[in-house]
Amino acid sequence: MIHGVIVKNLNKNQDERGWLAELFRRDELEFDTVMAYASFTNPGVIRGPHEHERQSDCFVFFGPGEFKLYLWDKREKSPTKGEALELAVGETNPVLVIVPPGVVHGYKCVSDKPALCVNLPNQLYKGINRALEADEIRWENKADSPYKIA
Repeated sequence: MIHGVIVKNLNKNQDERGWLAELFRRDELEFDTVMAYASFTNPGVIRGPHEHERQSDCFVFFGPGEFKLYLWDKREKSPTKGEALELAVGETNPVLVIVPPGVVHGYKCVSDKPALCVNLPNQLYKGINRALEADEIRWENKADSPYKIA
């Protein structure tokens, strides 16, 4: 595991109506979310890798679809500096994952159907009224990036 990354398994409570899963409870996990967005990723498509200097992401992978989530710890003072982690997440392994600043992250849809991801970050994208630069270092745009998703 990478220091500071939190992975919480989600329980899908199923009955004849379908299923329900609690995605986030403040009494179980201290995290200050300020916005939410959802994205569908088509089969074979990669999002990232990138990192944030100040923002933590709170990803929820619960289906439909499947992802491989990739994490690399590049924080200088982290006890797990230089370590990488790959997780299978999504419909068959529903999880919430908190990625702290300085941890490079990206994911790939590995299912034969689009896959859903919800993010509840602790910073507004581009700040209030989108007036600031995005807090992102986009490693996927760098030819010499050491962070690769095949």
